[in-house]
Amino acid sequence: MLFNSIEFALFLPLVFVLYWTLFSRNIRLRNLFIVVVSYIFYGWWDWRFLLLIAFTSLCSFLSGILIESRPRHARWVSTANILLNLGILGTFKYYDFFISSFAQLFSLDCDAMLLRIILPVGISFYTFQALSYSIDVYRKQLPATRDIVAFFAYISFFPQLVAGPIERATQLLPQFLRPHTFDYAQSVEGLRQILWGLFKKMVVADNCAILANYVFENYSTEPGGMLILGAVAFTFQIYGDFSGYSDIALGTAKLFGFRLMRNFNLPYFSRDIAEFWRRWHISLNTWFRDYLYIPLGGSHGSKGMIIRNTFIIFLVSGLWHGANWTFILWGAYNALLFMPLILSHRNRKYLDQIAPGRRLPSWSDAAHILQTFTLVVFGWIIFRAETIGDAWSYIARIFSSAIAEPLVWPDSWFETSFINALIGIVVLTLVEWTTRDKQHPMENFGASGHGVFRFRAARYASYYLIMVMLYVMFAQQQTFIYFQF
Repeated sequence: MLFNSIEFALFLPLVFVLYWTLFSRNIRLRNLFIVVVSYIFYGWWDWRFLLLIAFTSLCSFLSGILIESRPRHARWVSTANILLNLGILGTFKYYDFFISSFAQLFSLDCDAMLLRIILPVGISFYTFQALSYSIDVYRKQLPATRDIVAFFAYISFFPQLVAGPIERATQLLPQFLRPHTFDYAQSVEGLRQILWGLFKKMVVADNCAILANYVFENYSTEPGGMLILGAVAFTFQIYGDFSGYSDIALGTAKLFGFRLMRNFNLPYFSRDIAEFWRRWHISLNTWFRDYLYIPLGGSHGSKGMIIRNTFIIFLVSGLWHGANWTFILWGAYNALLFMPLILSHRNRKYLDQIAPGRRLPSWSDAAHILQTFTLVVFGWIIFRAETIGDAWSYIARIFSSAIAEPLVWPDSWFETSFINALIGIVVLTLVEWTTRDKQHPMENFGASGHGVFRFRAARYASYYLIMVMLYVMFAQQQTFIYFQF
């Protein structure tokens, strides 16, 4: 079920009313209700996916109990659960990729060996969420839960089930074990965040998608200027799409009294690539930091070890995104950009807020933001390309004589989408810059806030303006990019 669908627009109010009227007082009954509606939400794509998520949940739940009750065998149980979960993920997501790559390398016919199975939606997200639980129990950072209903609710919680944020059991699971009371202010804030997320998805991302898809499909015949336009369009498409999903997920969770972690923190205002990765897909990057990078030794040890650890985490992060060599190359590209910063110990230079107390950034900050944004755009070209050869040809054509060729709109629909996307990008950038000290632009967007939005008329005018933009500038319903991961 898509967040930007009629089905979800009917599903969410019904679940909200039932949750707070019939199921909120009894914790166990409330969690059972969450499991049921979450399985309906997830099974909307394909009911067979439910068998896999239920199996993953059951194995991780039992592993936690065994780790705690049999400390002598804790390491073996934890290892077995990790291998089981990664084995399931690897089979569904990577088996065909590695078999095909091996066959191409040695010129073999491997068609009979390919599984050609459907990739379950969001499998990488809920697998990592399940893994974090058993690892944290093994590390004694969290007691194993005996409440199977609460655990199944933790793994399948529908707002963040399909595309995150990847929640830690230490943060989210306890929220299923305590009572909730309806909080009007929190619910209103949730609705505001959902509205902003829909704007980023339906106005920015979906209009940018039309430009990006056309340009990447026809890059070999398009002028260099159009290739730059397509790359920038995809840059905002993937941000609007993924961060928009996260905003909707966080806002939806607030409607039910839950708090999820922030997954994006204005990444395109970053002043170097290290800051970018602290602000982009925060839940995944902190997951890799805590469960892979630090256990490998982190930034301690020799420079050779630091280089090794950095490349491992970026290559694995690239592979996590999909079974394609372009993702691995994208990871390596970012690792190379990271190297000068980490070797010179400047990777934590920018930990503060951008231009605090100022309307505009300094010239130095502006130059660093533009430089970092440009590097990120070229990285997204690699990420979006179908093959490494396509990525190389796309970038090479930008720097060829094609850059001097005039832009030609393929049709009026494309031009309309470009105008809509441009308006959306400008609004997005201005709003996020002016509210960069908040968790999201509409946080505390009420009578206790500051500026003109203290007044009811201004607040409602902004709501109606966004809804009008959603209606007028809506391109066509498109799935969320990160569902494929």
